[in-house]
Amino acid sequence: MARIAGVDLPRNKQIGIALTYIFGVGRTRAVEICTKAEVDSTTKTDHLGEGEVIRIREILERDYQVEGDLRREVSQNIKLLMDIGCYRGLRHRRGLPVRGQRTHTNARTRKGPRKTVAGKPKAPAKK
Repeated sequence: MARIAGVDLPRNKQIGIALTYIFGVGRTRAVEICTKAEVDSTTKTDHLGEGEVIRIREILERDYQVEGDLRREVSQNIKLLMDIGCYRGLRHRRGLPVRGQRTHTNARTRKGPRKTVAGKPKAPAKK
């Protein structure tokens, strides 16, 4: 089993797909990494040689920011938005959608489960 950037890659998948299990690596970047490392992106992970895994690991460490470093940078960027008090920061702070989506209906993923408001009458059922 190949372990790259602290992530165990799945055994029976093509390396072009398996690399996407690393945070910060998508399909395009995975194929790009395989090309730089001179590895066929259709090779199964368990058929990779030790030298190929080392080349992929070195390219990831040298050229890309992935996993912990990338997560840290993203959270620092969000924290900065919240600290300066811009609109996007306020939306992050309140746990609401940030990119202009409607919130009158929908947005349940960001807002969480419905909170019932006491004393507010329910709308009459339509016939």
